[in-house]
Amino acid sequence: MPDESGPPEPFGEITEAVRPVLDSRFAAREHAITTSRKVIRSSANAIRSLHRGDVEAADALIAEAKRLYRSIVDATIDHRELLHVGYAHDAAKELSEASLTSAMFRGEALPGHEELGVDPVPYLHGLGETVGECRRRLLDQLRAGDLASAEQLLATMDSVVDTLASLDYPDGMTNSLRRTTDVSRSLVERSRSDLTTTVVQERLRIQIESGGRPD
Repeated sequence: MPDESGPPEPFGEITEAVRPVLDSRFAAREHAITTSRKVIRSSANAIRSLHRGDVEAADALIAEAKRLYRSIVDATIDHRELLHVGYAHDAAKELSEASLTSAMFRGEALPGHEELGVDPVPYLHGLGETVGECRRRLLDQLRAGDLASAEQLLATMDSVVDTLASLDYPDGMTNSLRRTTDVSRSLVERSRSDLTTTVVQERLRIQIESGGRPD
């Protein structure tokens, strides 16, 4: 029959030495997984509120996401490697996207990664994903006939892509930031085409209504 008295010496001492470390890491991991889902949900809801024009709700949700992410940072203070795995990376990315999108929509200075308390890599991915949110808002502005605001937003989108493109580091360091940059660039070019078409159509409409002949 197997010996059920426990691991033989010196293996029992090894077990007792590693168990507290692994127990602590496991507890931190469980908290990070659960809380990351809440950060992602709050950030996504904040962006939806921004598109609806409910700035007050967006602010409250972003503040909640920041508080939740800070709890992840605090819980993993002895296990910093947990901040760089998938779920924590996604939480930091979504928090960054919501915070940056909010600033862009208001024309405010963009918060940096240190202000948000996140690593630069998920921050940059979040910055890249703001381009999709900006495109959605730009299309809304075009439908509303607000061409001036659409042009300003397109300039912001251009700046985001230029910034990401300037950070030429290996994909292993940046978690494939080049792919995010390429997707963002394609969205900018589509948005530029949409804006150009709308501007030309608007000029033609004004010429027709004024009795002039289109060029």
